[in-house]
Amino acid sequence: MADIDWRNQTTVIEFILLGFGKLPDIQILLFLLFLVIYITTVATNTLIVVLVVTDRHLHTPMYFLLGNLSSLETCYASTILPRMLASLLTGDRTISLTACFTQYFFFAFLAATECHLLAVMSYDRYLAICKPLHYSTLMSTKLCLQLAAGSWLNGCLAITIFVLFLSQLIFCGPNKIDHFYCDIIPMLELSCSDTHLVILMDFILACEVTLLPFLLTLTSYVYIITTILRIPSATGRQRAFSTCSSHLIVVTVFYGTIMIVYLLPKQESLREMNKVFSLCYTVLTPLLNPLIYSLRNREVKEALSKAISKCGFHKTMQRLQANNLT
Repeated sequence: MADIDWRNQTTVIEFILLGFGKLPDIQILLFLLFLVIYITTVATNTLIVVLVVTDRHLHTPMYFLLGNLSSLETCYASTILPRMLASLLTGDRTISLTACFTQYFFFAFLAATECHLLAVMSYDRYLAICKPLHYSTLMSTKLCLQLAAGSWLNGCLAITIFVLFLSQLIFCGPNKIDHFYCDIIPMLELSCSDTHLVILMDFILACEVTLLPFLLTLTSYVYIITTILRIPSATGRQRAFSTCSSHLIVVTVFYGTIMIVYLLPKQESLREMNKVFSLCYTVLTPLLNPLIYSLRNREVKEALSKAISKCGFHKTMQRLQANNLT
């Protein structure tokens, strides 16, 4: 009977994402900034995927996993940024209850998958550096495919279970979410039903999809760094570290900002700071990942150079330079 009474009082059918509404004078500037970031994110991540697919020199486990990560980052950015851009441009910050749950599902699913993919990529680097003679045997094509598919399936299954629990909550008002996307913490704060079970499920699944992959990643890098420090020559240490430095930067930025956001004290004065750090792993990380990998990776740069040459841009530039000399 109590549950029926709550449902009869339910009036909320949409939420209001406050986002950056406290900065009305720079809405257009923010729109242009995030539009450039979104276009760049999609373009660069798509380019990485195309290079990995088309260049046979990149048909290795490391780059297969990088292609998966880039595909994920494209979807990840598309879950958050288009809705934010529409709000900044039109001023309409409302989002239906169904759309809010859908956005959270895809955001959490992709974030959980990224945690698993980063763990798999760190394991791949562990095998390459700590067990180089057995690498090709241990990291076979079949195992690489299984690990990548497992990352996607595990992330999807875990978040599907959690969202099913989340969808049972009742929202009676207020309906204002002080964030730029539908995040779990402000949603739970707005629920007028008992959230203890959902909070427990959130903790259990957070350990499974975030903490466990993080510990596996951390363990891999402890072994990697220990092995690198044992290499006698400075050149050898530098070469070994260069093979995993890009991934280490990505892991540090991703987990570092997540920890700051979710471990930061939930005080009213820190809410705006929370939004800034949330931008790091929802907006900036998908933008920086392909740039970090392409700028710091010789094979990716060589594949890009070959692709440009095949498209004829290189020859065109040579002709223009020749015409200028004459």
